[in-house]
Amino acid sequence: MLIAPLAALTLLSAQEQHNHPAPEKLGSVSFATLCKPQVQPEFNRAVALLHSFTYKEADEGFHHVAHQDPNCAIAHWGSAMTHYHQLWDIPPSPADTAAAKQEITQAAALHATERERAFIQAFSFIVSDTSVPYSTRASRYEEAMQQIATANPNDPEAQVFYALALISNASPLDREHRKQKQAAGILEPLFRKYPDHPGIPHYLIHACDNQELASQGLPAARVYAGIAPSAPHALHMPSHIFTRLGLWNDSITSNLAARKAAQQQNDIGEELHAMDYLVYAYLQNGDDQKALLTIQQLKAMNNLRMNDFKVGYAATAMPIRYIVERQKWNEAQQVTNPSDTAPPQVTAIAVWARGLGHARSGHPQQSEQEAKTLQSLEDRLQAAGNSYWTSQVQIMKLEIMAWSAQASHQPAQAATILRTAADEEDGIEKLPLTPGPIVPAREQLGDLLLLQSNSKAASEAFAAALQNAPGRRGALRGAALASRN
Repeated sequence: MLIAPLAALTLLSAQEQHNHPAPEKLGSVSFATLCKPQVQPEFNRAVALLHSFTYKEADEGFHHVAHQDPNCAIAHWGSAMTHYHQLWDIPPSPADTAAAKQEITQAAALHATERERAFIQAFSFIVSDTSVPYSTRASRYEEAMQQIATANPNDPEAQVFYALALISNASPLDREHRKQKQAAGILEPLFRKYPDHPGIPHYLIHACDNQELASQGLPAARVYAGIAPSAPHALHMPSHIFTRLGLWNDSITSNLAARKAAQQQNDIGEELHAMDYLVYAYLQNGDDQKALLTIQQLKAMNNLRMNDFKVGYAATAMPIRYIVERQKWNEAQQVTNPSDTAPPQVTAIAVWARGLGHARSGHPQQSEQEAKTLQSLEDRLQAAGNSYWTSQVQIMKLEIMAWSAQASHQPAQAATILRTAADEEDGIEKLPLTPGPIVPAREQLGDLLLLQSNSKAASEAFAAALQNAPGRRGALRGAALASRN
């Protein structure tokens, strides 16, 4: 299949030195459709935007295609897919589910090819009956995408969307990364055949966003930004691999470009996402001043939608990273909860920071109260069926309990609890949206053991922490201190 060039559009830049706008560059996609030939270039462009998670612009593109060709069924499928953020917004919000269901119903009512109808039917499993648990719906979607990929072995779009379904359904408890490896096995041959396709390196990066496979994802990380530089997310995504490998300067370069592009496109979520990764990388690089400047710029941003997890997480995590990574425990005690509209897992980060601040300042009773608050947030998440964040908040709670025990002069109990937290955290992969825990539990265990004058065990903990998260400044500093004692 030939890869058709995308329609050339423009992207205005505040830094332009002349009046000629820069050409849009999103990569090359060719998705065969039954739609009118004159809308095919714009449809391909919308699919390219979808592959780079530029959802709003993709949705606008699909709607414009449907307006120009009211009989284009697959355009409604495309719009539905823009409401399915399957790597982090799990399950989809009621608003996104309703919007997607409306679009997929329209798609199903129109004439389509057998292949198009298969794509439409596959997505209908996600939104047609929300009384079915999301995990079941996602599994049915994956199975349907597998059938499409099998029936269309020479269709890169069928293969790429199937690979994404595999990645999105990968269990965070599977430390063998079987689905990720299966997806990479599909994508790597396509990467050689279609070097300008934006979805292939994007999803390869996600498949390899774990310590085992990170080096395997580096070639994709090195080229994705050059394939689709007009998409802020494409500029940011390489930093997932750079973060895994401790390549902080590369991560900073990536996210500075992503932030600039997001600002130009008024994409607040993507801008904050890039800023969070910037703060993380600056802190690991020892550049506290640039981290602080980024946080000050965050505080100047008004009317943030804290109920949006992508926005709420980044806005909450950035200042807490700055405080906790620098072990400013008095400041940690003063952390306030985000907006009442923030998701419980976002509020939990602030509660955790306060609890840690109280315990590390020698106030175990206040810390224990924060642990109880984390328990209530954990219960809310469990009742909502959010198993991933239930586990993450449970780990935060154990960390606070451990440091409270240390503050209460119970060192053996503290080490036992924190070791349990580290074991649990090491057994769960991070969510794709985050650079990682504010401070990994294994690194905290090293700090605790060092405080207890157990240098040998502390060295072992720091070594394990650095294996899981190479180049983290706190673990490197702790390992150096442990080696001198």
